[in-house]
Amino acid sequence: MSEIPASTGAPLPASGTVHWIGTGLSTGRAGLALVCERAEQVVFWGRTADRAAARLAELGLTGRAEARALDHAELAARLRPGDIVVSMLPAAHHATLLRLCGEHGAHFACSSYVSEEILAEAERAAGSGTVQLTEAGLDPGIDHLMAHLLVGRARAAVGDAAASAVFTSYCGGVPAVPNDFRYRFSWAPAGVLNALRSPARYVLGGEERTSERPWEATRQLVLGGEEFEVYPNRDSVPFVAQYGIPSGWPLDTFVRGTLRNAGWRQAWQPVFETVQTGDPARIEALAKELAARHPMTDTDRDRVVLSVDLEVRTGSGDGWHGAYLLDVTGDADESAMARCVSLPLAHGITRILDGALRPGLNRAAEDPAEAERWMAFLAGAGLAAEFRESPISIQGEPA
Repeated sequence: MSEIPASTGAPLPASGTVHWIGTGLSTGRAGLALVCERAEQVVFWGRTADRAAARLAELGLTGRAEARALDHAELAARLRPGDIVVSMLPAAHHATLLRLCGEHGAHFACSSYVSEEILAEAERAAGSGTVQLTEAGLDPGIDHLMAHLLVGRARAAVGDAAASAVFTSYCGGVPAVPNDFRYRFSWAPAGVLNALRSPARYVLGGEERTSERPWEATRQLVLGGEEFEVYPNRDSVPFVAQYGIPSGWPLDTFVRGTLRNAGWRQAWQPVFETVQTGDPARIEALAKELAARHPMTDTDRDRVVLSVDLEVRTGSGDGWHGAYLLDVTGDADESAMARCVSLPLAHGITRILDGALRPGLNRAAEDPAEAERWMAFLAGAGLAAEFRESPISIQGEPA
């Protein structure tokens, strides 16, 4: 994926109006409430005005935002320079909304990965002073913050030259109480199944590897004495540069991946057999069956676990090791996933409102000082991550 340089100069002042588009399960109470508190006006756009109003009522935010039916012509008529458009729609819709922002001088925010389409629209908006905030949710989002902070601390400890480095980042939304299937679906299973069809590229044993069937690279991971299963997903390799890994750190391992409850691979074996056929009709039928058999109900609680770990060793055998662990369980008021996606995004929106983010394309917070601010905010909002660090002695044990 190509990159475009960040814009320079001051950002276009925010107008104070935020257009939050999408009423789905990732629109969390805590995140939207923060935006309603900080913005002068919030317009909440859903498929229908009634649906938007009903979702506001579910979130306990009736009267805090204006409920509207999403119509692109009406949205375009309402947009003013400096407004902020927040897309909580599926990723395929982001570029269309970002193009609309470019036409009206509006800022943009979403929690999804940067795509080639988003890059193209961000390039068109270069020089306008508008901010495009992306990858500002959970994964991607909070994981980026942790990675930048770990790399910064490791560089301070060992410098930019080392003998080897091992980086792993695993995140998953799982049932708080595992069922036999080791998973429950809070949205359409098709996305999960299609992700399993995508090859995973990563670094292991000092070499780039590609797993055509990512689940075949599943391994155990123990966190706090609890066993999980993890596997690589998507393309990890571009994040080596994004995280600022020094070229003088030869990478033994660099993996970004998915975390599941222990026993997941065995429980999902019949799913894998269908996925690897590549038959769209069979996969679609399986998705419908799984949605019916393993739904997340009102009495179920979800859990988010995010582990980001970095170990760097020097030529003499000593070095530095640091790790973050975020472990959040949902409650009757809000799911863990909604909280972990919407709160960092909402904080990013407040940073746009404050004029604190640079114009151009932003991925969460890549500057270490800004990343520290985001992590401090999240901790204060109830998303405190455990952080551990230790020097490594020449014998390979913590000093």
